[in-house]
Amino acid sequence: MPKYIFITGGVVSSLGKGIASASIGKLLESMGLKITIIKCDPYINVDPGTMNPFQHGEVYVTDDGAETDLDLGHYERFTNAIVGKANNITSGKIYYSVICKERKGEFLGGTVQVIPHITDEIKSQIKNASKGKNLDVVIVEIGGTVGDIESLPFMEAIRQMTLELGRKNAINIHLTLVPYIKSAQEIKTKPTQHSVGKLREIGIQPDILLCRSEKKLNKEIKAKIALFCNVHPDAVIGALDMDNIYEIPLTYEKQGLDKLILDLIGLKKTNGDLKDWKREVMDRMNKASKVTTIAVIGKYITLQDSYKSIYEALVHGGIANDTKLEIKRIESEEITKHGANKCLKDVQGILVPGGFGHRGVEGKIKAIQYARKNKIPFLGICLGMQTAVIEFARNVCGLANANSTEFNKKTPHPVISLLEEQRKIKNKGGTMRLGAYDCSIKKPTKSFSAYKQENISERHRHRYEFNNQYKRIMASKGLDIVGINPQKNLVEIIELKDHPWFVACQFHPEFKSKPDRPHPLFRDFIKASSHHS
Repeated sequence: MPKYIFITGGVVSSLGKGIASASIGKLLESMGLKITIIKCDPYINVDPGTMNPFQHGEVYVTDDGAETDLDLGHYERFTNAIVGKANNITSGKIYYSVICKERKGEFLGGTVQVIPHITDEIKSQIKNASKGKNLDVVIVEIGGTVGDIESLPFMEAIRQMTLELGRKNAINIHLTLVPYIKSAQEIKTKPTQHSVGKLREIGIQPDILLCRSEKKLNKEIKAKIALFCNVHPDAVIGALDMDNIYEIPLTYEKQGLDKLILDLIGLKKTNGDLKDWKREVMDRMNKASKVTTIAVIGKYITLQDSYKSIYEALVHGGIANDTKLEIKRIESEEITKHGANKCLKDVQGILVPGGFGHRGVEGKIKAIQYARKNKIPFLGICLGMQTAVIEFARNVCGLANANSTEFNKKTPHPVISLLEEQRKIKNKGGTMRLGAYDCSIKKPTKSFSAYKQENISERHRHRYEFNNQYKRIMASKGLDIVGINPQKNLVEIIELKDHPWFVACQFHPEFKSKPDRPHPLFRDFIKASSHHS
């Protein structure tokens, strides 16, 4: 049976529970333990697949086709854990499962209640994520903030699990805020005291406190927090604001968090450490000698989290090339208003990511045209590939008003059209082409040069595809179809023959990039961009 670490948050949201959970996972892996991480989200949506990116941020996609919270991206970037549908539990999933059981008569006519039926289902799904995996530790992050009505069933479930499993098999870590009041020039512990007090009212006593602060906590502050929150002073861990999230595991290691956790859950200490992480990630980032400017042309630029994996994968590509990145975030509608020349004149690479809907598409097309004509390295992802096809059809093939049927159902040249399997689908949630699919790569091509193999697997999230009826005319004009899904003959990767580096893919390579294992396409895109002047 694996050990369990439950992670909760207090005072305010957005303190970084996901990164804290991922960092703890990295620490434990460095000591030879096999882990997985679960995110429990209190919202009623079954998954975030139908949620507005401006509200929720990025939807992270797993190999098994789950649309999940972006924190699962942190889990996979920091650790070797492979997450899937079982790793993202929502209130919607829990209530849906319980209601289905009630309709089948599985509760033998009993009244269905939050306790025990909802809490039992939460516990069951948490335990299900580790079945058959031979894990040492399961880390469970509870979304939201202590005191939220929505998260109470999850809090009650982990309270019960802590009691049922016993003190050496389950611990609670609470991430809280210790604010610094500039006008008084003082660090204030009262919000943390209240947060822990609220947690203890629910019946959960934290074993470790991660104290987020912009100022380093001295021994006196830690002692005060320990006294009023009923924890040992050594269990008060500073979580100082960091410019680089990949440094967080190292700061936890310096404070002995890894050894503290092992003591509490009764696991044997090892001699593992994070020297490789420090050398391969932090040292390379700190010693980078070049600066490369990349423009990201998006539809949801105003919310940082909407393209979280894109930004991180770009950073990983920079690490691989000893290059610091300046990411210029540009709303695609700004290009429509002000022109590509004005918005993109000082960039060395252009990336167009995914998205849905007509808004901002023409700005993306203009940006792609600018990259093509000016020989600027270009990477298109999902909608970025589709808009690259539309741009090429209009401006190189002479197919006037070519478009996607997503944006114009009556276009005379539907170079992008709805997947055949999508035509009769009415429900929007969980019904796209999702998860890992095969791709065969032609050689010699830039894509093969990046991957160095002919057969790959990448993650997808889309309803529309390249219309194969236009393959011949586009190929005759210089668009090279270099990646094909062999099962359904779907176009996966395109390149331009007369361009230094122009690659666009239907899948989402950003979901498989790690700081110590950058994705091949991002690595080579940054390499090409860093050489562009």
